[in-house]
Amino acid sequence: MPPKASSQQPPDYEPVVPIGAARAGLADEECGATLAWNAARGRVETAAADIDSDNSDNSDNSGEDNSVRARPEASAPVKVLKRAHALTYAGLFLFSFVLFYRPYEFVTLPSNLAFWLAAVALAIYLPSQIAAEGTLTARPREVNLVLLLTCVALLSVLFAKESREEGWATFTDIFARAVVMFIVIVNAVRTERRLRWLVLLSVGSGLLMSVGALDDYWTGKLTVEGYRVNGQLGGIFGNSNDMALHLATMLPLAAALAAGSRNLLKRAAYAAGALLLMAGTIVTFSRGGFLAMAASLFVLAWTLRRRNRLALVAGSCALFVLFLAVAPDNYTARVFSIFDHSLDAYGSAEARQALLLRSIVVAARNPILGVGMGNFPLVSIRSQVTHNAYTQVAAEMGVAALLLYTLFLWTPLKGLRRITRETFDARRTSRLYYLAAGMQASLVAYMVASFFASVAYYWNVYYLVGYAVCLRRLYEADVAASEKGRATGAEATGVDAAKPEHVEDFGGGASADVRVRGAISATGV
Repeated sequence: MPPKASSQQPPDYEPVVPIGAARAGLADEECGATLAWNAARGRVETAAADIDSDNSDNSDNSGEDNSVRARPEASAPVKVLKRAHALTYAGLFLFSFVLFYRPYEFVTLPSNLAFWLAAVALAIYLPSQIAAEGTLTARPREVNLVLLLTCVALLSVLFAKESREEGWATFTDIFARAVVMFIVIVNAVRTERRLRWLVLLSVGSGLLMSVGALDDYWTGKLTVEGYRVNGQLGGIFGNSNDMALHLATMLPLAAALAAGSRNLLKRAAYAAGALLLMAGTIVTFSRGGFLAMAASLFVLAWTLRRRNRLALVAGSCALFVLFLAVAPDNYTARVFSIFDHSLDAYGSAEARQALLLRSIVVAARNPILGVGMGNFPLVSIRSQVTHNAYTQVAAEMGVAALLLYTLFLWTPLKGLRRITRETFDARRTSRLYYLAAGMQASLVAYMVASFFASVAYYWNVYYLVGYAVCLRRLYEADVAASEKGRATGAEATGVDAAKPEHVEDFGGGASADVRVRGAISATGV
C-alpha cells in the first residue's frame, strides 16, 4: 500500500513527491500482470484517499476550493526547510501588524515597538536561514536588484552633495529597514497559507483606514484644504496622498480575493471590503490615488476577462463617466485639475509640476550618484520633496539607481503575468490565479500612484514586490514538483512521459472519476 497523503500540508518552495508517483518494481517482467494489478489497486486507493482528504479540506474551508495537491509525508530535510522560518514568520507577522495598524497610537505601547519586533525577527531569521540553506538569502532577481540599489544608495550617501548626515538618516531609518524586511519576507514566507495571512493583514489595515477616512468625511473633519480627509493613522499613512496609495494598492487584492473565493459568504465579505477601500480612496480626494485605483481595476478586469475586451474598454469608459457624475463635490474638478491647473483652487497642481521639473533638472545635472539620498529637499523649491518616486530616485541616487528601481518594479510583473497565463485554463480550481492577478494590478496601482508621491524608500513597494516573489516561487516549486512526479511515475511504469494522456494529474483541480481512471490507466491495466 502506498503511504497515505496528508492534505494538511500547504505548498512550499521545496520539491516534494506528488500523489500518484509509481513505486519501483512495477516494471518487473517476471510478475508483470500481478504487480500491475496491485499497482492499479494501490493507485485507486491512493486517489480515493486523496478525494476524501479534498472533501475534508473543502468542508474545513467552508466551501473554498483547494487546488493544492495532497502530498505524502515529506523527508526530514524537507521538513526542516518547511519549518525553518516558523518563528521568523511569527516575528514578521507581528512586526507587520504594528507597522500597518500602529497600535501604539491607540493604547499605551512603546512607539519604537516595530523596530524591536523587526530586530527580533531578524535575530531569529539569520541562524534559521543559515542552518536551513547555508546562505543569508535566496537570490531571485528582485533580491539582486534591491541589493544593487542598496549599494548605490550607500555610495550616494558617501558622496552626498549637501549633507551626509541627512543621507545617512534616510538610509538607516527608512530605506535599509524596508530592504531588510523585504529579504525576510522572500525567505520566510514559504507556504501559501503564510502568504495569504500576510496579504489579509495588509488588506485589513486598508479597511481600517477606510473606515476612519469615511468617518472623518461624514463628521466634517476635513483637515486638508478644507474638503479632504487626512486619516486617523500617522507615520507612512499620515499624509492623505500616501494613505490613498495604500488603499489603491489594497483594492485589487480584495477584489481578486472576492473573485477567487467559491464560498458565497467570503466572496461577499471580500467584495464589501473592496467597495470600502474604493470609498476610502475617493474621500482622500487624491489625484494620484484616483488614477491608481482606475488603472488597477482596469488591469484586473483585463487580466480576468480574456474575451470581449473591446466591450470591457467601452464599459470602463461608461463607468468612468457615471462615477464622475455621482462623485462628491469638488471631486470632478480635482481630477481634471491634473490636466487643467486652473481648476485647482489651492494651486497644488502647479507646485507639483514645478517640483517635477526641478527634480528632472537636478537628476540631469547629477546623473551618476545624484545629490545624495535624502538630499533633494536641500536643493529643492522651498525645501519640498519631489512628489514623484521615479525622479526622487534619479535626483538623489542617479540614473543607474532609477534603472534598478524600475527593474525592481517590472520584474515581478513578468512573473505574475506568467502565472495568470499558465493557470488560466484551470482558474476555477487554482487559488494562485486570482491572487496573481490581484498582485499584478496592485503593482500597477503603485507604479501609477508613486508618480505623485515620494515613496521610493517606504515600505509599500517592498511588501508588494515581496508578495509577488513569494507567490512566484510557490508556483515554480509546485510546477517543478508536478513535472518531477510525472517523470518518476512514467519511468517506474514504463509509460512515455511525453504522452500526457497516460499520466494523470492528481491535483485538487481534477475530478474524482478522472483521478480514479487515471490511477488505473497509468499502469496500463
